[in-house]
This record gives sequence, C-alpha cells and structure tokens, in this order.
Amino acid sequence: MDLDAFVTEHSSEWQRLQTLLRRKRRALTAADVDDLVVLYRRTAAHLSVVQSRSPDPVLVAWLSRLVLDARAKLTPSTGASWASFVRFWVSSFPGEVYRARRWIVGVTAANLALIAVLIVVFLDPQRQLTLVPQEQIDALVEQDFVAYYSQGAPQNFSFAVWTNNAWVCAICLAAGVIILPAIYILWNNAFNVGLVGGIMIGHGRADTFFGLITVHGLLELTCVFVAGGVGLRVAWAWLAPGRYLTRGQSVARAGRSAIVVALGLVPVLAVSGFVEGFVTPSLLPTVVKLALGATVWLAFLAYVVIGGVHADRAGQLADLDEIDREALAPTV
Repeated sequence: MDLDAFVTEHSSEWQRLQTLLRRKRRALTAADVDDLVVLYRRTAAHLSVVQSRSPDPVLVAWLSRLVLDARAKLTPSTGASWASFVRFWVSSFPGEVYRARRWIVGVTAANLALIAVLIVVFLDPQRQLTLVPQEQIDALVEQDFVAYYSQGAPQNFSFAVWTNNAWVCAICLAAGVIILPAIYILWNNAFNVGLVGGIMIGHGRADTFFGLITVHGLLELTCVFVAGGVGLRVAWAWLAPGRYLTRGQSVARAGRSAIVVALGLVPVLAVSGFVEGFVTPSLLPTVVKLALGATVWLAFLAYVVIGGVHADRAGQLADLDEIDREALAPTV
C-alpha cells in the first residue's frame, strides 16, 4: 500500500473529525453528531488498514488517539454521582448479597457446624495439649484471651482488625474461583475459633469466651461467610456455566457481582472493627455489650434482606447495562 497516497486521500476526513472533536458537546448540531459517528467509523477502519498493511508507528499512534478521542466524545463516561452512590447502597450491594443467599447460608451452616464440632473435640485437655503447650493454655485462660482486645490504643486495634478481616474476605472473594484458598481460609478461621473456644469452655470460662467474642463476632463472622459464599459461587459459575453462557462469560458475570460485594463489605468490616476495638473491651456490662453487638448485626441482616428482596423483585442487577452485556444464545 502506498502510505503517502493513503494519507493524502483520507487526511481531509481526519482533519474534519479532529475539528469536531475540538468543539464542546453542547455546540454540536445533529448534523455534526451524524458526521462524527460516520467519521469515527471510517477512521477506525483506516487505522485497521494501516496497522495490517503499512504499520507506520507515528501514523498508527496518531490515528489511535483520534479514534479513542472520538469514542470518548460519542460515549462519555457518566462519572461518579450521588445517584449511583445511593443506588449502590440501596439496591446493588444488598441485591447481590441476597442473590447469593443460598451459598452464604450453606457456608454459614457448614462453618458453624464445624466450629461446634471443634469446640467439643477440644474440650478434652489431652487433645488441647497435642497442639498447645500447657503454659500457653494457662496464659490464654487466665489473661491472654481477655488482654487481646485491649492491646494498644482502641483506634489502632480497630484498624488492624479491619485490615486483617478485609484481607481474609478479599482472599475468599478473589481466590474463590480456584476453590482451595477460600476453603483453606474458612477452615483456618473455624479451627482457630473452635480451638480457643474448646480451651476456654473446657476450663470453665465459657462466659468469658462467649461474652467477648459474640459482641463483634456476629457481624465479623457474617462478613467472612458472605465473602466465602460469594467466592465459591464464582467457582460454581466456572464449573457449571449453564446453557446460555460460556465459562468465561459466566465467571465474568459472577466476578462482577463479587466485586460489588467486596466494595460493600469494606465499610461493614470497618463497623465490625470499631465494635471489636471500642465495645468488646469496654467496661460496659456484658449484657449491654451483647445488646449493642446484636443490634448492629441484626441491622445489617435487615438491611440486606429488605434491600435485597426489593432489588431482586425489581430486577435491579448490579451489572453492566443491558445494552453493554453480551447477547445470550444456547451454548450446548
């Protein structure tokens, strides 16, 4: 292809497109917009021809920039807005959690059953000694379990708890598609709770154990179970994509849902961290602390259920707009 001749032939169209791109959107007439669409398509075709037949780097870079600018002019980003912010918290986040409810309930039931079994197993002092030396058991029962919640300033402890729990949930969500990391995180979390619970209850400190861990644990463990359930749901989307989606499309759809849940869990985990740092170790009566922890937990459950049911019935998906989603057709 004669590159010079090609540039001479089409340079006027490129210059016209460049002129239209310099104008403000409000200054464009209907005829200008029609020209912009036509010239955008032609320039994209010209770019393809140059790249395939005579890939001059300077011309390719210039035409690529021109095409990108034209696309941005025709389909500008809506940007952040209060409407999208409100929509996220009113329907998107609770809706995606609610749609994953079967996975979340399953993960919750399995983990609570496992924790209960582990507590019973580690009530036996001999089994405790197979994993923890006697001196550490004595220190845990006498002071370490209670002292753990008072180490450092409350704000620092809350932040450390928040980041740790966010990391745990992030692994469950991000690595759920390969299954084993999410299951390992859930197992490790259940094992630690079961071991400590067995030791404390076995030494007659059940009131201390449940009186402290329940205050923040209701919300904290719920967040972990939500992350685990949603993460494993992504794995299932890969294993069983259904009739109308390829595996890639199925995982992409479930992954977009998981991202929404991940963003929504960040402030919820911050609330859990605040409760653990400021309420759990406080001098308030145990009944009051338990009431505060239960109130925060029930408020979260009510928010997810009420908002989720409404979003689900209204068909409000936290996904790409329908026009941007791929068309569905049977794949088998």
